[in-house]
Amino acid sequence: MSGRLVVVGGGQAAFALVAKLRALKDERPITIVASEASLPYQRPPLSKKYLLREMSLDRLLYRPEAWYGEHAVDVRLETTVIGLDRAGKHVTLSDGTSLDYEVLAFATGATPRRLPASVGGDLEGVFVVRDFRDADSLAEEMKPGRRALVIGGGYIGLEAAAVARTCGLDVTVIEMADRILQRVASSATSGLVRDIHRGRGVDIREGTGLNRLVGDNGRVTAAELSDGSTLPVDVVIVGIGVTANDRLAHDAGLETANGIVVDAHGRTSDPAVFAMGDCAVLPFEDLRIRLESVQNAVDQAEAVAAILAGSDAPYDPKPWFWSDQYDVKLQIAGFGLGHDETIVRPGQREGSVSVWYFRQGRLVAVDAINDAKAYVTGKKLLESGINPDRAVIADPQSDLKALLSQA
Repeated sequence: MSGRLVVVGGGQAAFALVAKLRALKDERPITIVASEASLPYQRPPLSKKYLLREMSLDRLLYRPEAWYGEHAVDVRLETTVIGLDRAGKHVTLSDGTSLDYEVLAFATGATPRRLPASVGGDLEGVFVVRDFRDADSLAEEMKPGRRALVIGGGYIGLEAAAVARTCGLDVTVIEMADRILQRVASSATSGLVRDIHRGRGVDIREGTGLNRLVGDNGRVTAAELSDGSTLPVDVVIVGIGVTANDRLAHDAGLETANGIVVDAHGRTSDPAVFAMGDCAVLPFEDLRIRLESVQNAVDQAEAVAAILAGSDAPYDPKPWFWSDQYDVKLQIAGFGLGHDETIVRPGQREGSVSVWYFRQGRLVAVDAINDAKAYVTGKKLLESGINPDRAVIADPQSDLKALLSQA
């Protein structure tokens, strides 16, 4: 193809797509339409090293500005696509201009859910962390001795809690579910992570929701919780999940389901339109899911790039994730949804442990806490299709590497 590729979105998936296309010597015209003021940058450090001011925005950029000019990639910053005409193959932009395309790619990501104004979500001092501006605003609040409430006990909320505690704030985490990480991890992993936070002085309250935030002169001062208690707070960090940015696709008549539905090649219900990353609902085994991770954004985008450059290979997801909290690295390989058995294996170093997930006797995922050997071994087993001997995993004295030789 030689017609223009228009990429809607300017994050990880957008950059991975265009970088891979250029690496494959694809010379078609490319335009990235990005709503943010910055060139594409890494998002995971926003809630960690960037928030701690250990990394600058310049260090987060995937490539400097010159790279885009050298590779003939047109980037429209602080611009959004407000209209999509699939029949005419053109998009209308917020600056009043329009672009014709031969191929359109959605890399629009997802937006954090915010608290409604009716419960105090519009008060000053209430934050989500989606972009560098959010992180900049929150960083100003991270002062020792202040009281932080984190709403939501998923990875984003727990990472924010770790940063706040590291900065010397008194931190409380509330989670409506019975346990933290309930949607994404086993009870064993939840327990291990809970102990890590409580060991550093974080007050974790599970089975506890928010009734409303209370403010004074427009600034949050307290939180009324579902257990009947009232908690004085200075800053609130909201981590209650995300919503896929699929409105434009939906309004244009593409199939959506809290995300833009794609096939194994990343194509939407319109063969000239693709989607990838956090906004895409993709086939995985016998499921249709969104994989909210950097790994998926990169791998799926690169698979789509190869398809646009002439390949016919489908995208075969091999999920892996990570979460940094304090000096603890949690690494996850696979996808543990629907597991019916777990094995907890102590690591060889103090504080290292892994949780192995099985579904109907087959290994489906591994969570490794400060245990790189377990993570690497589990990831290789999953990628190779080897189903390991559970007795070997359960024996902390056994050599995990021996599992890789099983046929």
